[in-house]
Parts: sequence; structure tokens; C-alpha cells
Amino acid sequence: MNAKSARPAPNTLPPLRRVALGPQDVTIETRADGCLLLRSPQTLGAYPPKFTDRLVHWAKVTPDRVLFAQRDKSGGWRKLTYAQALRQAREIGEALLARNLSAERPIAILSGNDIEHALLGLGALYAGIPYAPISPAYSLVSSDLARLRSIFELITPGLVFAADGTVFARAIQSVVPADVEVTVARHPTPGRPTILFDALRATPTGRIDAAHDSIGPDTIAKFLFTSGSTGVPKCVINTQRMWCANQVMLRQAIAYLADEPPVILDWAPWHHTAGGNHDVGLALFNGGTFYIDDGKPMPGAIEETVRNLREIAPTWYFNVPKGFEALLPFLRSDARLRETFFSRVKMLWFAGAALAQHVFEEIQDLAVQACGERILFSTGFGSTETAPFALARTWPTADATNMGLPGAGMELKLVPNDGKLEARVRGPNITPGYWRQPDYTAAAFDDEGFYKLGDCFKFADPDDPKQGLLFDGRIAENFKLATGTWVHVGPMRGQIVDACAPYVRDVVIAGEGRDDVAVLVFPNIDACRVLCAGLRANAAPDIVLNDAGVHAHFTALLEKMARGSTGSSTKVCRALLMTEPPSLDKAEMTDKGSINQRAVLKNRAALVDEIYASAPSPRVIRIRE
Repeated sequence: MNAKSARPAPNTLPPLRRVALGPQDVTIETRADGCLLLRSPQTLGAYPPKFTDRLVHWAKVTPDRVLFAQRDKSGGWRKLTYAQALRQAREIGEALLARNLSAERPIAILSGNDIEHALLGLGALYAGIPYAPISPAYSLVSSDLARLRSIFELITPGLVFAADGTVFARAIQSVVPADVEVTVARHPTPGRPTILFDALRATPTGRIDAAHDSIGPDTIAKFLFTSGSTGVPKCVINTQRMWCANQVMLRQAIAYLADEPPVILDWAPWHHTAGGNHDVGLALFNGGTFYIDDGKPMPGAIEETVRNLREIAPTWYFNVPKGFEALLPFLRSDARLRETFFSRVKMLWFAGAALAQHVFEEIQDLAVQACGERILFSTGFGSTETAPFALARTWPTADATNMGLPGAGMELKLVPNDGKLEARVRGPNITPGYWRQPDYTAAAFDDEGFYKLGDCFKFADPDDPKQGLLFDGRIAENFKLATGTWVHVGPMRGQIVDACAPYVRDVVIAGEGRDDVAVLVFPNIDACRVLCAGLRANAAPDIVLNDAGVHAHFTALLEKMARGSTGSSTKVCRALLMTEPPSLDKAEMTDKGSINQRAVLKNRAALVDEIYASAPSPRVIRIRE
């Protein structure tokens, strides 16, 4: 089955590149209490008891194929084959066993994606020792190190790794207990005993073989921390069963992976489930090659991604919406980049947030310019607790927000909740709970064992459920106006950002208990400068954002949206442009860049009061009634 035959595109559109996919269908059971139970009719295939069985398999079948590659100082690619990875994983695993590490004393990884990180993770997996990749921002960006300190108190690591002991010195010296061993790839931490990563090896003995043989589906593979977009990060237990089952779900949805080992260039951080489970797993489980991209989807860092994409033509490509948006100017202006990027790619995949419709459409237009075909632009939905794959859309659609349908082996329960359908999931890829956080675990599951995602969905076409589900907001973010009318934050936020592109990076919706809706706008300062007349090119952000031209443009945008609103709950009447970006330390922003709605409203309560004052300040933008 291929994408073209699964969901035929209109005849007026250019052809869609052919790609083998699994069947996409759903069965629905309607219960007496109004709940809907959605399942894929496809049976989940067999999966191995432990993830490293796939490393052993590929090291035997394709020993010389590159598993990981990363830029070296010379500008070339440092490469690690499957055979090398297995050999070193066994050596590292033997050394880890000698340190009596366990779930009670796991490994903490402070630094980001690199080959040493990959090898330490493989060694830990091979030995059956859990490891916890931690956001580097908690060590390098945070001013008070509070989140890092709370993580260490929770998981009590027995070994800590950082790529560079000098760069991470402040975190190591301030947070890592004196009796916890530290290993670094380079530059030992000043004033702290450390060992170099290359020394963390031992000759394999029967002990490592016995440890590997004893690993089963319920063995903890790693601890991953939630991003904290709706609260304090929680420590999610990830078992071998979760990871292995999830990869089989993925391969049944994206069938071409079984016949064509993927080539992936990816920057997504491995302390997140999307990067560390989904993307790394996609390569290793299917015998593919993973090029570590040191770029990031932000000014000054996206250029490294572009450099890499000029050399590496991926067959599967993932990015967050902001990443695709950051790539657009380069794809527009560089024909060679377009041709390389679209030459082999069978599928584009976004996740983590809603993709703006104009970005979705322009990427397809550029693909047609480069190769005469559209590329299947897909997405899915999941969470750290689902390993992360739960839903997937693997058919072409005109609506970028379509999240698809449950994967094989998944059950999705939609529960009526204040006029919405709250989503809950059950399956072999679901976490058993949160490490040493029993209250969080108890609150996360319902009485049937379904994990409560906290998100709502609606059918793209109520008369044809096979057309997939649309994201319909987070329960924790929604609120009521003084009239008692619900404001559904998720869909509204996406609509505002899309309508105000490219002048807005994100917005926070305010108005709980008020008469109307307002927004706190995190603007794109560089784009807003274009709206100013007569200002210096380097004018300060507060000068730019209070310029008459900027205010006039945002007023016009709000009024245009207001004309299309359906009532008070969808009509934005007021706005204030933020001169200060969201703060990581104050939990306003997660380390992956998503906004914590409630934290922003709490920390900036005075600004919300300013917006709703009876005599608003000149900074407040209001529509003309």
C-alpha cells in the first residue's frame, strides 16, 4: 500500500512521491456512558524483549554500516559502525557493572547529543542499568540550578557524564554530590576528581553476558523527564517493552522502514522522547544511519543544519514546526539545497507543536520546485509517557493539524468533558508510572488503566472517522470567561500565531473570569522592525514594540480576526507585546521552547492587570468596537 493509493490527492495537485505505508483504519466502540473507544484493526507484531537485541542483530547482519556520524573538528564526519558500537557498548557495560549502578543509582547525562552520549546509553542498555538524559539547559542556562538539583534529589545518580567538564563545571561543582563519580569526554572539571570517558571501558566477561541475558520487557531502560509545559517536570519510567513495542508500531505505520533502512539527519535533543526514543530508535531499530546535527532551529544555529543538509540527503526527516519555519528562507534561496534535501526523502515529519498552515503549504511548493513531486508531510501525537508514538497521520491532507489515528496495539478512549473529548490511551508502550512519585502515578491513570493525556481531540470529519483526529486543546489550559463561556486555548493559540505570522513567535491567552479575551504576545522583534518608520536599525525592543506602525499593524490583525470570530470565546479584544522573552528559570518556557501558559500568566499577573485596567496604558493594543 502506498500513500498515493491510501488517500488520493486531487487531480489538480502535483503527484505525491510513492512510499510504502501500513494500512490506516480505525474501529470505534460507543459505550453507554458516551465514551468512544478507538482501535486500529491491525494487530501489533512481535517485538524483542530488549532494545539492544536490534543492535546485536544489525552488528551481525551489517557490521560495517554506519550507525552514528557526527562532525569532527576537521569538518568531516566521525563515524561509528554497528560492529564498533556493539563492541564498545559491551566494554562500557562491563565497566558500569563494576560500579554497582542500578535503578536506585542510575547514570545521569548532563550534556547533549554526541557519539559519547550514544555509546554510554548503549552500554547502559546492554548492562540493564537505567540512564537519565537531562536537559543541558538545566545546567547551562538556569541561573539557580533549581531544576537540576531537584532531579538529582529524586533519582540519586551513581555516575554523572558531561561531554566537557569545564563547560559543565558550575553544575557539577554545585549539584553533584562529592561521592558520585563524574566522567567527561574532555577537559576534566576543575577541583573535582573525574575520569575520561575513554577510560570507562573494561574487557567483557561472562558478567556482561549474564546481565544482558537477564534483561526483560519490564526492565527500566531510562528515565526521561517531562518538559514541564503544564507543571513541574516528572520522572517518567521508560521500560524496554515501551521502547520496543513503540518502534514496531512505528514500523507498521511507516512500512518502508522495513525494506529501506532510514538515513536520518537530526538535531532533536535526546533528553526528549521525540529525539531520544522516536528518532534514535527509528534508525537503530531498522538498521539505519543517524547523522547527529549540531544545528538548532534558531538564528545563528540553523546555519549548521543547512550546511549538513547540503551534504546529507535524508530519507526520513523530522523537525519541530519552528525548525521547518527556520529552514524556509534557505530552501527558497538555494536551489542546490532544495535539490539535495528533497532528492531522497520519503517522508517529512513534524511534532512538538502545531505547524503553521502557510509553512506546511510552502514546504510542499518547494518540494514540487525541486523534484516535481509533493512529499508526504506527516505527524503524530504522543507524550513522554507513551514512548512517544500513539497516533499517526500517514496520508496526505490539506490540514496540517490532523494528528491521525491510533497505531497498532493502541487503544484510545475519548471521554466527554465539558463539550470536548478528552483523550486517554492504553497499550504496551505506556509507562508504568513516575519514578518515586506515587501521587503523580495515581493521578495519571483512570480506573481502567488508561493514561490520561490531558489533551482533547475532535474528528476531522464527524461523518468519516477514518479521516483522523484534530488536536482540540489541553484541559489544563482552558478557562472560562465571566460569562461562563469556555475559552479553548490550544486551537485559539494556533489560529492567532498563524494569522499574525511572521510577526509573532507565540502567544499566551488571558481572560479567566474577565469579560473578554486578551493575549500576551511574544513577538518576532526582527519582523516587527520592518513595520517601523524612521527608527534606527538597532533600536531597543521596547522602542520597536511601542512604535505607532507596529501598534497599527497589530490592531488591524486583531480586527481582522475579530470579524471572523464566532463569539466572545474566540474574539481577541486586547493585546500586549512582551519585551521580555519567556523565562526558563521561572518555568514560563520548557527547554524545547514551548510555552507554559499558566506559569506566564502567574508570573506576569501585573501585565494582565494592565491589559484589563479601566484606563489601559498606551502599551495596550485594543480593537475598535
